[in-house]
Amino acid sequence: MTENSEPLSQAPEIFVGVDIGGTKTAVVLSAKPPEILSRIEFPTQPELGPQHAIDQIKAAIHSLRQSQKEQGAELRRIGISCGGPLNRRTGVIQAPPNLTTWIDVPITALLEEEFDVPCNLENDANAGAVAEHRYGAGVGSSNMIFLTMGTGFGAGIILHNRLYYGSSDMAGEIGHVRLTGSGPVGYGKVGSVEAWASGQGMTERAVNMVQIATAQGEKTSLSAHLETGTLTPKQVGQAAAEGDEVAKQIIELTGRKLGDTLAILVDILNPERIVIGGLAVRFGESLLAPAREVLRREALNASADACTVVCASLGERIGDVAALCVAMKLEPDDEGQDSRRA
Repeated sequence: MTENSEPLSQAPEIFVGVDIGGTKTAVVLSAKPPEILSRIEFPTQPELGPQHAIDQIKAAIHSLRQSQKEQGAELRRIGISCGGPLNRRTGVIQAPPNLTTWIDVPITALLEEEFDVPCNLENDANAGAVAEHRYGAGVGSSNMIFLTMGTGFGAGIILHNRLYYGSSDMAGEIGHVRLTGSGPVGYGKVGSVEAWASGQGMTERAVNMVQIATAQGEKTSLSAHLETGTLTPKQVGQAAAEGDEVAKQIIELTGRKLGDTLAILVDILNPERIVIGGLAVRFGESLLAPAREVLRREALNASADACTVVCASLGERIGDVAALCVAMKLEPDDEGQDSRRA
C-alpha cells in the first residue's frame, strides 16, 4: 500500500472517492475535484474475495481521514466507482466480469456503517463520463460517450448534457455486445467487445499471437514475458515502442476492433465526441488511428463527420476524479456549472 499526502488548506468538508478496478483499487481524498489531497492505492486481488479489498478500503479511509482531522476537516460523503453490473440505488456490486467473486456485495451499507456518512455507488463508465465532461476532454460537448478501456470495457453516455441510464440503469454495457460469431470470450460471451478490445482481451490476444509468432520462427521480445507469465498490455506497449512488429500488430488488431465498436455507437447515438480512457491513454495514436480508420469505413458518413474521437485528458487520474464526482454527487448539466442531486 502506497500513500501520498498534501496539506489541506482551509477546507471544512472533505470527500473520499474509492475507485475499484479488477487490478487495483485507489482511495483518494479531496475538498474540491479534480484536486486530490491524499491517495492510497493497493492491488484489488479479486481472487481473494471482496472482504480482503474491503478491509483495505476501510483502513485507507481511516488513514486519510485521520490525516485531516487535526485541521478541523470533516468527512461529508464517500463515493465509489466500480464496473457493472451493479445497483447504484441499493449500493450493491453484482459480480462484474473483472470482480467475479464480488457477488451482491452491499458496499455502500458496509462503508456507511463503518464511517457514519452517506455513501454513493456509480458505474465507473458513468462516473468517468461525468469527470471527463466536467473537467476533461468532454468539456463543451452536449452528446458525449466515455469508454472505459481497462480490465473491462464499458460506456458512459451523456445525451443533451444528462447521463443516460436506460430503463434498468444498464445503458452503456457495450462490452457485452457481440462483434464476431467466434473468437475470444469476454463478459460471458464469445466474440464480445470486451473480449476483443479490453485490457484483458488484449492480453489474451497477445498470448495467442506471440505463441503463433514463436511457432513460426518470428522473433519478438514478448516471448520472454510469455514464458514468465508477465505478458500485459504494458509490456506490449513497451515492445511496440522499441519497434517489435508483433507488439505493433497486437495494438493494431485491438484498435480495429475498437473501431468496429465505435461505428456501432456512432450509428446508434450520433455523438459529437467519444472520449476513451485506459488503453487509449497508454497507446495513443497507435491504437486510435486504426480505430478511426475502421470507424470512417463502417459508420454513416454524416454521423462519423460529426464525431471526434479523443483520449481522456484526465489520463491516469480519471478513476480518482470519477470516484470523487460520485462522492460529491456531481452531474453534467446544461450550464456546465456544478450541480448536485437532491
